[in-house]
Amino acid sequence: MLKGIRILEVEGLGPAPFAAMTLADLGAEVICVHRPGAPPTPGMPERSLLDRGKRSITLDLKAPADAEVFLKLAATADGLIEGFRPGVMERLGLGPAECHAVNPGLVYGRMTGWGQDSPLAQTAGHDLNYISLSGALWYASNPGDAPLTPATLVGDIGGGAMYLVAGMLAGLLKARASGEGCVVDAAIYDGSAHMMNLLMSIRQAGHFGVTRGANLLDGPHWSRTYACADGGHISVQCLEPKFYALFLDKLGLAEDPAFQLQFDRAQWPVLTARLAGLFAAQPRDHWATLFDSSDACVAPVLNPEEAMAHPMNVRGTWAAPDGVLQAAPAPRFSGQPEWEPPQIPERGQHGQDILAELDLR
Repeated sequence: MLKGIRILEVEGLGPAPFAAMTLADLGAEVICVHRPGAPPTPGMPERSLLDRGKRSITLDLKAPADAEVFLKLAATADGLIEGFRPGVMERLGLGPAECHAVNPGLVYGRMTGWGQDSPLAQTAGHDLNYISLSGALWYASNPGDAPLTPATLVGDIGGGAMYLVAGMLAGLLKARASGEGCVVDAAIYDGSAHMMNLLMSIRQAGHFGVTRGANLLDGPHWSRTYACADGGHISVQCLEPKFYALFLDKLGLAEDPAFQLQFDRAQWPVLTARLAGLFAAQPRDHWATLFDSSDACVAPVLNPEEAMAHPMNVRGTWAAPDGVLQAAPAPRFSGQPEWEPPQIPERGQHGQDILAELDLR
């Protein structure tokens, strides 16, 4: 879908390389500028899954000669992605001004936690900090529990990488039409707050307040996970009355008067306790089988390996080439070939080829 688009990526952490991987998944040519030596994060593999489908060149951006190579690459690119703290690229002489001087149509994508210009712009932070301050973490627990979200998904990926991808695509469309590039300021703080707008619309209708565990989606007995006899878990979220009725019927509770008042908040804790006892009496797969292919909106909680083995994976959503478990690109497009996991390059693997393309070898 993005064939003919070239993205220049500066090696970074988490959401920036994820965004570049997503653009590569969509067909863009992505050249990752890796720094010399080991990966910047201790414990990360030499060949990261997030580099799949990219080409790699090793450059020391603090060295004038390598910085000059970088600018030559920027002159050939449609977009650029970097994830440093604000001001780092400027101090290297590789900020938007320098890059736009050699390529006015360049879309310069910047990935940070707090944004390029904010009171916390120069302050360190991580996924959990950004979504804490943005409000996105607030509803992420059962009543009485400390807020907890799946690692990286709400902040780094949802509020960060995917908003950077959307921003890059919008910038690329504008540049293609006008020849004028732009700077994309993607902040996890902003993106994770923006993702709250669906809940804010529910709140606007009077169904969501500030008290955790007392709202339409985070408090009912029909919208949560339950522990099973074998230590597994089952998820339930039958919001619509017709689906809730199917849920009760499957459990033999259709005639139980206590369960008839689906939206009676006063009854939610009591009914939650009853369902907890019921689900705890059988293993997870018992409940998965009972509700399989029904509209009761119940599903087992699977780990990634189990998800790959599940019949839903007929779509090829999960794969493990060379033992590296990974998910296929999303979304999917008509008229495109089936996805095959691309190569994960070694650091600097394509350096000589890229220099030759620039007539620098």
